[in-house]
Amino acid sequence: MDDALHPRTGWTFLTNHARVLAAIARDPGVRVRDIAARCLLTERAVQKIIADLETDGYLMHTRSGRSNRYEIPEGTVLRHPADAGPTVADLLALLAVHDHGTATREDARRRDEISSGTHPA
Repeated sequence: MDDALHPRTGWTFLTNHARVLAAIARDPGVRVRDIAARCLLTERAVQKIIADLETDGYLMHTRSGRSNRYEIPEGTVLRHPADAGPTVADLLALLAVHDHGTATREDARRRDEISSGTHPA
């Protein structure tokens, strides 16, 4: 059984706020609709999370026509005292490395399948 197809219920390692912020870090011009789809949230939930992040200084936006452009201020720290030290940028960098690393592993797997003749190309 593939765990990706059957997500576990209950707690998760990342909060919805972290997921939304990571989606914005990947694409500062992303639409709320696209964040909601990527994070498996409603648009209204994403709007509330963005408002929370802006209120607490973790996110800013500028209006450009009908769209927003987001910016994550440098030097913001993680909220919980036990997480003192690393910044929000450090966390987002780890998540970005994971995204890149996942794509790299997938590409390597495909290359191995092609070279061994097991790829259904």
